[in-house]
Amino acid sequence: MGFTRALGFFRAPAQAQAPAGMVRVPGGAFTMGSNRFYPEERPAHPAHVDGFLMDRAPVTNAQFSAFVAATGYVTLAERVPDPARYPGVPADRLVPGSLVFAPRADGLHRGPADWWRYVPGASWRHPQGPGSDLVGREDHPVVHVAYADAAAYAAWAGKRLPSEAEWEFAARGGLKAAEYAWGTELSPSGRRMAHIWPGGPFPRHAGEIPPGTAAVGLYPANGFGLLDMIGNVWEWTSDWYGTRHLAPEAAGEAGGKPACCMARAASLDPAQPDLPIPRKVLKGGSFLCAPDFCQRYRPAARQPQMIDSASCHIGFRCVSDA
Repeated sequence: MGFTRALGFFRAPAQAQAPAGMVRVPGGAFTMGSNRFYPEERPAHPAHVDGFLMDRAPVTNAQFSAFVAATGYVTLAERVPDPARYPGVPADRLVPGSLVFAPRADGLHRGPADWWRYVPGASWRHPQGPGSDLVGREDHPVVHVAYADAAAYAAWAGKRLPSEAEWEFAARGGLKAAEYAWGTELSPSGRRMAHIWPGGPFPRHAGEIPPGTAAVGLYPANGFGLLDMIGNVWEWTSDWYGTRHLAPEAAGEAGGKPACCMARAASLDPAQPDLPIPRKVLKGGSFLCAPDFCQRYRPAARQPQMIDSASCHIGFRCVSDA
Protein backbone atom coordinates (compact mmCIF):
# COMPACT_ATOMS: atom_id res chain seq x y z
CA MET A 1 0.00 0.00 0.00
CA GLY A 2 2.84 2.39 0.87
CA PHE A 3 4.48 1.76 -2.53
CA THR A 4 1.29 2.34 -4.53
CA ARG A 5 0.46 5.45 -2.50
CA ALA A 6 3.93 6.84 -3.16
CA LEU A 7 3.49 6.31 -6.89
CA GLY A 8 0.13 8.07 -6.83
CA PHE A 9 -1.91 4.95 -7.49
CA PHE A 10 -3.88 5.18 -4.25
CA ARG A 11 -7.33 6.69 -4.57
CA ALA A 12 -9.87 7.39 -1.86
CA PRO A 13 -13.03 5.30 -2.24
CA ALA A 14 -15.47 6.97 -4.60
CA GLN A 15 -18.75 8.12 -3.14
CA ALA A 16 -21.46 5.63 -4.02
CA GLN A 17 -23.75 6.73 -6.81
CA ALA A 18 -27.29 7.59 -5.77
CA PRO A 19 -29.96 5.07 -6.81
CA ALA A 20 -31.99 5.93 -9.89
CA GLY A 21 -34.42 8.76 -9.25
CA MET A 22 -32.70 9.85 -6.04
CA VAL A 23 -30.20 12.56 -5.11
CA ARG A 24 -27.48 12.35 -2.50
CA VAL A 25 -27.95 15.21 -0.04
CA PRO A 26 -24.85 15.98 2.03
CA GLY A 27 -25.29 16.46 5.74
CA GLY A 28 -24.46 19.71 7.42
CA ALA A 29 -25.41 22.58 9.69
CA PHE A 30 -27.92 25.22 8.68
CA THR A 31 -30.31 27.81 10.07
CA MET A 32 -33.76 26.25 10.30
CA GLY A 33 -36.92 28.32 10.37
CA SER A 34 -37.43 32.04 9.84
CA ASN A 35 -38.23 35.05 12.00
CA ARG A 36 -39.52 37.11 9.09
CA PHE A 37 -42.80 35.54 8.00
CA TYR A 38 -45.27 33.37 9.95
CA PRO A 39 -45.22 32.68 13.72
CA GLU A 40 -45.03 28.90 13.30
CA GLU A 41 -41.67 29.26 11.52
CA ARG A 42 -40.04 30.81 14.61
CA PRO A 43 -37.52 30.85 16.08
CA ALA A 44 -34.83 30.63 13.43
CA HIS A 45 -32.27 28.35 15.06
CA PRO A 46 -29.14 26.31 14.32
CA ALA A 47 -29.83 22.76 13.20
CA HIS A 48 -27.92 19.83 11.72
CA VAL A 49 -28.75 16.79 9.62
CA ASP A 50 -26.69 13.80 8.57
CA GLY A 51 -26.35 12.97 4.89
CA PHE A 52 -29.23 11.13 3.23
CA LEU A 53 -30.76 10.20 -0.10
CA MET A 54 -33.90 11.95 -1.35
CA ASP A 55 -36.26 11.39 -4.27
CA ARG A 56 -35.35 13.85 -6.99
CA ALA A 57 -39.03 14.76 -7.45
CA PRO A 58 -42.35 14.18 -5.72
CA VAL A 59 -43.85 10.73 -6.21
CA THR A 60 -45.86 10.81 -9.43
CA ASN A 61 -49.17 9.25 -10.41
CA ALA A 62 -47.30 6.70 -12.52
CA GLN A 63 -45.13 5.65 -9.58
CA PHE A 64 -48.07 5.46 -7.19
CA SER A 65 -50.02 3.44 -9.76
CA ALA A 66 -47.20 0.88 -9.82
CA PHE A 67 -47.36 0.63 -6.02
CA VAL A 68 -51.13 0.09 -6.04
CA ALA A 69 -50.87 -2.48 -8.85
CA ALA A 70 -48.24 -4.42 -6.91
CA THR A 71 -49.94 -4.33 -3.51
CA GLY A 72 -53.66 -3.68 -4.02
CA TYR A 73 -53.39 -0.78 -1.59
CA VAL A 74 -56.52 1.34 -1.04
CA THR A 75 -55.98 4.94 0.07
CA LEU A 76 -57.87 6.53 2.93
CA ALA A 77 -59.79 8.76 0.50
CA GLU A 78 -61.15 5.60 -1.13
CA ARG A 79 -62.35 4.05 2.14
CA VAL A 80 -65.56 4.70 4.08
CA PRO A 81 -64.61 6.88 7.10
CA ASP A 82 -64.86 5.27 10.53
CA PRO A 83 -67.85 6.86 12.36
CA ALA A 84 -66.05 6.47 15.69
CA ARG A 85 -63.41 8.95 14.55
CA TYR A 86 -65.96 11.59 13.54
CA PRO A 87 -68.52 11.94 16.32
CA GLY A 88 -71.57 13.96 15.38
CA VAL A 89 -71.10 13.64 11.62
CA PRO A 90 -74.27 12.26 9.96
CA ALA A 91 -73.80 8.78 8.52
CA ASP A 92 -74.88 9.91 5.05
CA ARG A 93 -71.91 12.30 4.96
CA LEU A 94 -69.36 9.62 5.85
CA VAL A 95 -68.56 8.63 2.29
CA PRO A 96 -65.22 8.13 0.54
CA GLY A 97 -63.86 11.37 -0.89
CA SER A 98 -61.39 14.19 -0.45
CA LEU A 99 -60.94 17.97 -0.55
CA VAL A 100 -60.91 19.73 -3.92
CA PHE A 101 -60.13 23.38 -4.62
CA ALA A 102 -63.37 24.89 -5.97
CA PRO A 103 -63.87 28.64 -5.39
CA ARG A 104 -67.42 29.94 -5.18
CA ALA A 105 -68.79 31.04 -8.52
CA ASP A 106 -70.46 34.11 -7.01
CA GLY A 107 -67.11 35.63 -6.07
CA LEU A 108 -67.78 35.69 -2.31
CA HIS A 109 -64.52 34.53 -0.77
CA ARG A 110 -64.42 35.07 2.97
CA GLY A 111 -62.27 32.12 3.96
CA PRO A 112 -61.22 28.54 3.17
CA ALA A 113 -64.80 27.24 3.38
CA ASP A 114 -65.53 29.30 0.27
CA TRP A 115 -62.89 27.61 -1.87
CA TRP A 116 -62.62 24.06 -0.50
CA ARG A 117 -65.22 21.35 -1.10
CA TYR A 118 -65.35 17.80 0.19
CA VAL A 119 -66.05 15.91 -3.02
CA PRO A 120 -67.38 12.33 -2.74
CA GLY A 121 -65.38 10.12 -5.07
CA ALA A 122 -62.35 12.40 -5.25
CA SER A 123 -59.15 10.38 -4.86
CA TRP A 124 -55.70 9.98 -6.36
CA ARG A 125 -57.35 8.23 -9.32
CA HIS A 126 -59.94 11.02 -9.73
CA PRO A 127 -58.17 14.21 -8.63
CA GLN A 128 -61.10 16.54 -9.38
CA GLY A 129 -63.77 14.03 -8.42
CA PRO A 130 -65.87 11.55 -10.45
CA GLY A 131 -65.41 12.11 -14.15
CA SER A 132 -61.77 13.14 -13.85
CA ASP A 133 -58.86 10.76 -14.37
CA LEU A 134 -55.08 10.56 -14.73
CA VAL A 135 -54.87 10.69 -18.51
CA GLY A 136 -52.16 13.23 -19.30
CA ARG A 137 -51.25 13.47 -15.61
CA GLU A 138 -49.03 10.43 -15.32
CA ASP A 139 -45.99 12.63 -14.57
CA HIS A 140 -47.87 14.94 -12.18
CA PRO A 141 -47.38 14.49 -8.42
CA VAL A 142 -49.85 12.07 -6.90
CA VAL A 143 -52.38 13.89 -4.68
CA HIS A 144 -55.21 13.00 -2.29
CA VAL A 145 -52.78 10.92 -0.24
CA ALA A 146 -53.11 10.94 3.55
CA TYR A 147 -50.11 10.42 5.80
CA ALA A 148 -50.65 6.66 6.10
CA ASP A 149 -50.84 6.37 2.31
CA ALA A 150 -47.50 8.14 1.87
CA ALA A 151 -45.90 6.05 4.62
CA ALA A 152 -47.20 2.83 3.03
CA TYR A 153 -45.68 3.73 -0.33
CA ALA A 154 -42.37 4.64 1.31
CA ALA A 155 -42.22 1.29 3.14
CA TRP A 156 -42.99 -0.57 -0.09
CA ALA A 157 -40.21 1.32 -1.85
CA GLY A 158 -37.75 0.53 0.96
CA LYS A 159 -37.59 4.17 1.98
CA ARG A 160 -39.16 6.49 4.56
CA LEU A 161 -40.66 9.96 4.79
CA PRO A 162 -38.24 12.81 5.55
CA SER A 163 -38.05 14.61 8.86
CA GLU A 164 -38.91 18.29 8.77
CA ALA A 165 -35.24 19.21 9.25
CA GLU A 166 -34.12 16.91 6.43
CA TRP A 167 -36.75 18.33 4.12
CA GLU A 168 -35.88 21.96 4.88
CA PHE A 169 -32.13 21.39 4.58
CA ALA A 170 -32.65 19.70 1.21
CA ALA A 171 -34.97 22.46 -0.04
CA ARG A 172 -32.38 25.12 0.71
CA GLY A 173 -30.01 23.46 -1.76
CA GLY A 174 -26.87 24.61 0.02
CA LEU A 175 -27.81 28.31 0.03
CA LYS A 176 -27.17 30.28 3.20
CA ALA A 177 -29.65 32.86 4.53
CA ALA A 178 -31.77 32.77 1.34
CA GLU A 179 -35.55 33.16 1.65
CA TYR A 180 -36.22 30.98 -1.38
CA ALA A 181 -34.83 27.68 -2.64
CA TRP A 182 -33.17 29.58 -5.51
CA GLY A 183 -32.02 32.81 -3.84
CA THR A 184 -33.26 36.06 -2.35
CA GLU A 185 -35.90 37.09 -4.92
CA LEU A 186 -39.22 35.39 -5.62
CA SER A 187 -39.02 36.02 -9.37
CA PRO A 188 -35.43 36.91 -10.35
CA SER A 189 -35.51 39.01 -13.53
CA GLY A 190 -39.22 38.23 -13.77
CA ARG A 191 -38.68 34.50 -14.10
CA ARG A 192 -41.09 32.05 -12.47
CA MET A 193 -39.08 29.57 -10.40
CA ALA A 194 -41.82 27.31 -9.08
CA HIS A 195 -45.37 26.15 -9.82
CA ILE A 196 -47.31 28.50 -7.56
CA TRP A 197 -50.47 30.63 -7.95
CA PRO A 198 -50.77 31.61 -11.63
CA GLY A 199 -51.75 35.23 -11.04
CA GLY A 200 -54.67 37.39 -10.05
CA PRO A 201 -56.04 37.93 -6.54
CA PHE A 202 -56.46 34.63 -4.70
CA PRO A 203 -58.74 32.66 -5.03
CA ARG A 204 -59.87 34.21 -8.31
CA HIS A 205 -57.83 33.00 -11.22
CA ALA A 206 -57.37 34.03 -14.82
CA GLY A 207 -58.36 31.60 -17.55
CA GLU A 208 -60.89 28.84 -17.88
CA ILE A 209 -58.73 26.01 -16.54
CA PRO A 210 -58.70 25.91 -12.71
CA PRO A 211 -55.26 25.88 -11.07
CA GLY A 212 -53.90 22.41 -10.45
CA THR A 213 -50.79 20.30 -10.38
CA ALA A 214 -48.16 20.41 -13.11
CA ALA A 215 -45.78 17.81 -14.48
CA VAL A 216 -42.72 17.51 -12.26
CA GLY A 217 -39.52 19.12 -13.49
CA LEU A 218 -40.94 22.10 -15.36
CA TYR A 219 -38.91 24.48 -13.22
CA PRO A 220 -35.17 24.56 -12.42
CA ALA A 221 -33.68 22.15 -9.90
CA ASN A 222 -32.19 23.61 -6.73
CA GLY A 223 -28.52 23.49 -5.76
CA PHE A 224 -28.73 19.81 -4.78
CA GLY A 225 -30.44 18.85 -8.04
CA LEU A 226 -33.89 18.41 -6.45
CA LEU A 227 -37.03 19.27 -8.42
CA ASP A 228 -40.26 20.89 -7.23
CA MET A 229 -39.17 21.32 -3.62
CA ILE A 230 -41.22 24.51 -3.71
CA GLY A 231 -44.72 24.76 -5.16
CA ASN A 232 -46.77 22.19 -7.07
CA VAL A 233 -47.79 20.17 -3.98
CA TRP A 234 -47.28 20.33 -0.25
CA GLU A 235 -45.23 17.35 0.98
CA TRP A 236 -45.67 15.20 4.08
CA THR A 237 -42.87 14.94 6.64
CA SER A 238 -42.58 12.50 9.52
CA ASP A 239 -42.62 15.15 12.29
CA TRP A 240 -45.59 15.97 14.49
CA TYR A 241 -46.64 19.60 14.18
CA GLY A 242 -46.06 22.23 16.86
CA THR A 243 -47.12 25.86 16.69
CA ARG A 244 -43.48 26.96 16.99
CA HIS A 245 -40.10 25.36 16.58
CA LEU A 246 -38.52 24.09 19.76
CA ALA A 247 -35.56 26.21 20.74
CA PRO A 248 -32.34 24.13 20.61
CA GLU A 249 -31.96 24.10 24.38
CA ALA A 250 -35.55 22.96 24.81
CA ALA A 251 -35.05 20.17 22.30
CA GLY A 252 -32.46 18.71 24.64
CA GLU A 253 -30.06 17.65 21.90
CA ALA A 254 -26.39 18.48 21.65
CA GLY A 255 -24.96 20.52 18.84
CA GLY A 256 -28.14 22.44 18.15
CA LYS A 257 -29.92 19.47 16.61
CA PRO A 258 -33.73 19.75 16.68
CA ALA A 259 -35.83 17.20 18.50
CA CYS A 260 -36.63 14.26 16.23
CA CYS A 261 -40.31 15.06 16.37
CA MET A 262 -42.88 17.08 18.27
CA ALA A 263 -45.03 15.21 20.77
CA ARG A 264 -48.07 13.60 19.18
CA ALA A 265 -50.43 15.05 21.77
CA ALA A 266 -49.08 18.55 21.23
CA SER A 267 -49.97 18.32 17.55
CA LEU A 268 -53.73 18.23 18.20
CA ASP A 269 -55.67 21.25 16.98
CA PRO A 270 -56.89 23.22 20.03
CA ALA A 271 -59.57 24.82 17.84
CA GLN A 272 -61.16 21.39 17.30
CA PRO A 273 -61.17 19.64 20.71
CA ASP A 274 -63.89 17.23 19.59
CA LEU A 275 -61.71 15.98 16.74
CA PRO A 276 -58.59 14.51 18.41
CA ILE A 277 -56.70 13.69 15.23
CA PRO A 278 -52.95 14.44 15.39
CA ARG A 279 -51.24 16.57 12.77
CA LYS A 280 -47.99 16.22 10.85
CA VAL A 281 -45.85 18.95 9.27
CA LEU A 282 -46.29 19.74 5.58
CA LYS A 283 -43.53 21.57 3.70
CA GLY A 284 -42.97 23.35 0.42
CA GLY A 285 -46.20 25.14 -0.46
CA SER A 286 -48.31 24.29 -3.49
CA PHE A 287 -49.89 25.64 -6.65
CA LEU A 288 -52.29 27.52 -4.36
CA CYS A 289 -49.63 29.62 -2.63
CA ALA A 290 -50.02 33.27 -3.68
CA PRO A 291 -48.25 36.51 -2.73
CA ASP A 292 -51.53 38.01 -1.48
CA PHE A 293 -52.66 34.99 0.51
CA CYS A 294 -50.09 32.34 1.43
CA GLN A 295 -46.42 33.20 1.08
CA ARG A 296 -45.38 29.67 1.96
CA TYR A 297 -43.35 29.02 -1.18
CA ARG A 298 -40.18 29.00 0.94
CA PRO A 299 -38.03 26.29 2.59
CA ALA A 300 -38.78 27.61 6.09
CA ALA A 301 -42.55 27.57 5.60
CA ARG A 302 -44.57 24.87 7.33
CA GLN A 303 -48.19 23.93 7.80
CA PRO A 304 -50.13 21.40 9.91
CA GLN A 305 -52.24 18.66 8.38
CA MET A 306 -54.38 16.06 10.12
CA ILE A 307 -52.96 12.65 9.33
CA ASP A 308 -56.29 11.32 8.02
CA SER A 309 -56.86 14.23 5.64
CA ALA A 310 -56.00 14.43 1.97
CA SER A 311 -56.53 17.08 -0.68
CA CYS A 312 -55.82 17.99 -4.29
CA HIS A 313 -52.62 19.84 -3.36
CA ILE A 314 -50.86 17.43 -0.98
CA GLY A 315 -48.28 14.88 -2.14
CA PHE A 316 -44.96 13.55 -0.88
CA ARG A 317 -41.48 12.31 -1.67
CA CYS A 318 -39.29 9.76 0.09
CA VAL A 319 -35.80 9.59 1.55
CA SER A 320 -33.45 6.87 2.75
CA ASP A 321 -30.33 6.82 4.86
CA ALA A 322 -27.12 7.37 2.96
